[in-house]
Amino acid sequence: MLTKMNLQGSWELQLDEHKQGVQGPFNDTITLPNTTSHARKGRKNDESQIGSLADEYSYEGWVWLKREIDIPSTLAGKKCSLYLERTRITKLWVDGEEVGAQDSLNTPHVYILPEGLSEGEHTLTIRVDNTDYPTKGGHLTSVDTQTNWNGITGKLELHFYHDVHLGEVQIYPNATERTFRITSTLSKSIPGTVLSVTAQTFKPLLKETYGYVASDRDHVVNEQTYPCSQDEVNVLYKMGDDALLWSDSDPHLYVLTLTLMGEHGDVLDTTEIITGLRDFEANGDAFTINGRKTFLRGKHDGLIFPLTGYAPTDVDEWLRILSISKSYGINHYRFHTCCPPEAAFTAADMLGIYMEPELPFWGTITDELDPQHNQAEQDYLIREGFAMLKAYGNHPSFVMMSLGNELWGSKERLNAIIKAYRAFDPRPLYTQGSNNFQFTPLILEEEDFYCGVRFSKDRLFRGSYAMCDAPLGHVQTDVPGTLKDYDDMILPVGTVSENERIQAEESEIQIQYGTEAKTVKAASVEQQLIPHLPVISHEIGQYAMYPNYEEIEKYTGSLKAKNFEVFRERLQSKGMGHLAEPFFKSSGKLAVACYKEELEAAFRSNHLAGFQLLDLQDFSGQGTALVGILDAFMDSKGLVIPEEWRTYCSDAVLLARFEKFNYNSGEDFNAHIQLRYYRTDSLRGYNVEWEMRDSDQRIAQGKDEISFVSGETWFEISQIKFKLPDVKKMTPITLSLHIPGTDIRKQYDLWIYPDHDVTAIEHDYIYKELSNEVINLLEKGESVLLLPTLEDNDNSVEGTYCTDFWCYPMFRSISESMNKQVPIGTLGLLINNAHPALKHFPSEVYSTYPWWHIVMNSRSIILDKVAENVQPFVQTIDNFERNHKLGLLFECQVGKGKLLVGALNYDKLINQTEGRQLLYSLAQYVKSEDFQPEAKIELDELQQLLGKK
Repeated sequence: MLTKMNLQGSWELQLDEHKQGVQGPFNDTITLPNTTSHARKGRKNDESQIGSLADEYSYEGWVWLKREIDIPSTLAGKKCSLYLERTRITKLWVDGEEVGAQDSLNTPHVYILPEGLSEGEHTLTIRVDNTDYPTKGGHLTSVDTQTNWNGITGKLELHFYHDVHLGEVQIYPNATERTFRITSTLSKSIPGTVLSVTAQTFKPLLKETYGYVASDRDHVVNEQTYPCSQDEVNVLYKMGDDALLWSDSDPHLYVLTLTLMGEHGDVLDTTEIITGLRDFEANGDAFTINGRKTFLRGKHDGLIFPLTGYAPTDVDEWLRILSISKSYGINHYRFHTCCPPEAAFTAADMLGIYMEPELPFWGTITDELDPQHNQAEQDYLIREGFAMLKAYGNHPSFVMMSLGNELWGSKERLNAIIKAYRAFDPRPLYTQGSNNFQFTPLILEEEDFYCGVRFSKDRLFRGSYAMCDAPLGHVQTDVPGTLKDYDDMILPVGTVSENERIQAEESEIQIQYGTEAKTVKAASVEQQLIPHLPVISHEIGQYAMYPNYEEIEKYTGSLKAKNFEVFRERLQSKGMGHLAEPFFKSSGKLAVACYKEELEAAFRSNHLAGFQLLDLQDFSGQGTALVGILDAFMDSKGLVIPEEWRTYCSDAVLLARFEKFNYNSGEDFNAHIQLRYYRTDSLRGYNVEWEMRDSDQRIAQGKDEISFVSGETWFEISQIKFKLPDVKKMTPITLSLHIPGTDIRKQYDLWIYPDHDVTAIEHDYIYKELSNEVINLLEKGESVLLLPTLEDNDNSVEGTYCTDFWCYPMFRSISESMNKQVPIGTLGLLINNAHPALKHFPSEVYSTYPWWHIVMNSRSIILDKVAENVQPFVQTIDNFERNHKLGLLFECQVGKGKLLVGALNYDKLINQTEGRQLLYSLAQYVKSEDFQPEAKIELDELQQLLGKK
C-alpha cells in the first residue's frame, strides 16, 4: 500500500427515517466513528425496557453522511479504495455518481474506486441502513446486546496503492514444519518481479495491567526471495527450527514484511502482517495446541458494551476486556451469533485467547425441499462466513468457527457448508453450530468438534438447565458432593434407551427457541450417539442473582438501565427496598458456589475438551440475565476475587473428590486428590500438601509426591482416609490443598455434626400442623415450634437450593407457552446468622451446604399481604419480577403465645444429619428465655397464611 487518508472526524448528517432520500441541504453533523444513538441524534426514547437495557436514542432508517475531501497531486489518479470498518448496509456515491452497495455485518466494507480520484475536492456520500437486513443478524443487531445501532464505528480511510501491489494476503501456519504458506495476488505481473519476505518477533508495548509479558527472546529470520512471474503468489516461508510458537500460554507473534521489488531492485510495494505460528487441532477427544493437549476454558460473548451500545474497534479496549477474562482463567471466547471487530482478534493474538466467531444466525438451515427455504438469506450467510475467514483468518487466535446458535434443519446442507469452508480455508476448526438440534443432537461428518449440552434427553453434560428443557442438571438436583463428572454421559456403556426410541419416533417436538417456543421435526435416533471428536459444553452455568441497584449510576452512555429502575421500584413497593443490597450479595455468593461445582465437574471429566460459560459477565438482555460474577461493564461485583476463581478455572486445577459436605461425628472421611494440569512446566519432584482443620486446630494432614509424566494432563495423586473427630457441637471444617512453590491450591468447606437423640427432639415443642391443640397452647401463652406441611398451599413457594436459571420472567414465559412447569425462580437464602434461633446451627448470611436438605424439603410462605410486620430471620430471596417476601423461618406473637414457624418437612429432616441439627437448634431456642418475638399476628391471619381458613 502506498498510503492511507484518515477520514475520521466531522461529517455532515441527515436522518431519513422514512427512506425518502436526501431532502435539501444536510442539516446536522456527526463525529465519526460513532452511532446516531451514541451521538444522541434523533428523537429521545423515554420508554422503559424490562427485558433489556434501553437505547436512549434508538433510531432505525437511513442515515446520510457526506464529506468533502481534498486529493493532493501526489495521490491524484492512484488506485484507491474506501475502507469502512464495522457498519450496517451501506451505499456509496462519489461526486454524485453511485459506486455500489455492501451489506456485511461482520467485515469491513471496501469500495474500489474505479478510476482513482483526480487532484482537488471530491464529495463522498454514504448511506447507512439498519433495516431490512439479509438476515436477522443474531446478537449483531438485537436489542439484547449491541442494540440495532446505525452508523460507522471503526476506521474510515481512503487507501491508495502503487501501480503494482499485493492484493489480499493470506498466511497459513504450520508449526510442525516451522513454515508459513503465503498466498496473494499481484495487481499486474511484470517480468523480473520478486517477493522478499523477512520475519522477526513482534513485541507489543502493553501496559502491566493487561497481564501480558512479552518474551525476552528475539528471533529474526533472514530474507527469503521468490520470483513472481505470474499474478498468483504462493510461497513457502521457512522460519527455522528455533522459531517461536503461539499458544494461550506463550503467545509469540511475528511481523512478516512482504516487499515487492522490480528486476532492478526498486521497491514496488510493502506489506506488513502480524501473525503467529501455531497448529490448533482436534486430536481424538481433545484439542491440541502445537501437539500439546489444551483445555478450553471459555466464555460466551454477545458484544455487550453498555456505555456505547456497540463493540469497540480499538485494540487497547479489547486488551483491557480480554485481560480481565484471562485473569479469571479464561483462554477461549465463543461469540454468540456474531463476529467481533479485528481489534478483538489482535488483542487475543497478544494475550493468547482462542477465538470462535459464529455466523449471525439463530434459526433453521433449510434446503430447496423445505417450503420455507430462503435461498437469498442462506447465500448471504455463507458469503459472510467466507468474508470472515478472509478478513480475520491470518490471526493466530482465530482457531474455531461455528455456523450459528441452536440451529435446526438440513444436516446435509450444514455438512456441505462446513465442507465448502474447509476447502476454502483449513486454518480454523469447524462445528455445525452451538447446541444444534437440542434434544436430538447429531454429529456431522465434516465437523471437527461438537458443542452442546446433551447427547440425548438424559445424557447431560452440564450442571444446570431451564425447566422447559428438563431434566435439570446435577447442580440443581443432586445432593452436593464432588464426585460428579460427565464421562459416562459422553461415553456411555449400553444401547439406546426406550425413552430415546420413543423420542425418535415422534415426528415433532417443542423446543425453547430464543425467548419463545418452537415446534420442529425431531431427528431420528437409531443408535446411541458416541462422539469421536472433542466435546465442548455449551453455555454452562447461567446462575442468576439479584440486581445490584448501585450499578444504575454507571450507565452514563447511550444505554440506560431503566429495567433496573423498574425492578428497584417493585422491591420498594413491597416494603423491602432496604434488603436490595443483602439480596444481591447473598444470592451472588450462592451463585459463585454453584459456578464452582459446575466448573469442577467439567475439570473432573476426562472426555470433555472444554466449556463455554454463560457468562463471566452479566447478560443485559433476554429478560435481563444477571448471571455474571462481573457486571455488564466487566467490573467485579465483589463476590469472588480472580485468584480464588482461578483455583477452579485455570490451566492447573487441584480436585478433591468426596461424597458429601456434611458428616456425622466420628464418621470416616474419604477423598481422592487429583490434578488437571495443562502447563508446560514440569511438576517432577513437587508435592501436594493437604490439611483438614477447624477454626482452632488441625484435624489431619498429609503430603504426597506427584508422579509427573510429561505430556499427561490428568494426575491421580493419592487417596486420603481418616476418622473425623467426635464433636459436641456443629463444627465447620476446611479441607485445604496446595502445591508448594506454585499458585495451585484449592479449599473446600465441610461440616461435622454431633449425634442428637431423635426422641428428645420429637418432644421439644414441635408441631406439624396448626391444630386445635396448637391454638389452645397459643391462647394459654405457651411457646410453639410449628413446622406445617404446605404441599397444596398456594400461599407458598416450593423450596429449591440452587439459584434460578438465567432469569425468571423469560423462562416463566417460555414454560407457559410450552404448557410446561414454570421454574421455581428463587435465588437462595438471606440469613440473619446472628439470630439466637441459629445458635446451634452456625451459618453464613447466604446459602451453604448445611441448608441443602432443609431448603429442598421446604416451602417458603408468602408474607406479602398479611404479617407485613414480620421479618423472617431466614428469608428466601425471590426474583425481581415477583418480589415476594418469602419466609422460610420466622417468629411472631399469636395472642398470648409465642410462635416460630418453619415451612419444613419434619419427617424428612429428622432423618438427615443437618436436618436434626437445625431442629435441635430451633427447639432449644423456642424453650429458652431468648424466645421473645416482637411482631404480632392475629390468629385468623396465621390461618390465612397456612391455608387453614
